[in-house]
Amino acid sequence: MLACGNGGSAADAQHFAAELLNRFETERPPLAAIALTTDSSTLTSIANDYDYRQVFSKQVQALGRTGDVLLAISTSGNSPNVLAAIEVAQAAGLVVVALTGHDGGTIGRALRTDRSPPVDIELRVLHSSTAHVQEVHILVLHCICDIIDQLLFPKEPG
Repeated sequence: MLACGNGGSAADAQHFAAELLNRFETERPPLAAIALTTDSSTLTSIANDYDYRQVFSKQVQALGRTGDVLLAISTSGNSPNVLAAIEVAQAAGLVVVALTGHDGGTIGRALRTDRSPPVDIELRVLHSSTAHVQEVHILVLHCICDIIDQLLFPKEPG
């Protein structure tokens, strides 16, 4: 799982990756996850040598493999660097899970929603307040963590 976003969404991407790598609420083996927001040398070299729009897409191109998941977070739905990461992920056969806000923006419109796999998933918070969108995003991420734990590591009855 690769995760990206800007500002508060970058923090959410890092938080989610940490929950998968370490644990959420269930003792379980670590799951492969990386936040594309954490390597300052990589981010600044790409931004300087190319442009900021490519800071995530170049990392997805290098690290993503068919069948992997890109978690793309944008409260506005219009972050150009997140959109570029989605485009590279789609071309490489990754599944995209996008957390957006407002009307979904350009990201909402760029997602693959037809029935032929892989199909992307958008979880959109229909609100204009960035703070409220971010509050719901972290709740959604915790719900996803709980679902992962329950599906991949079910508790034995009794």
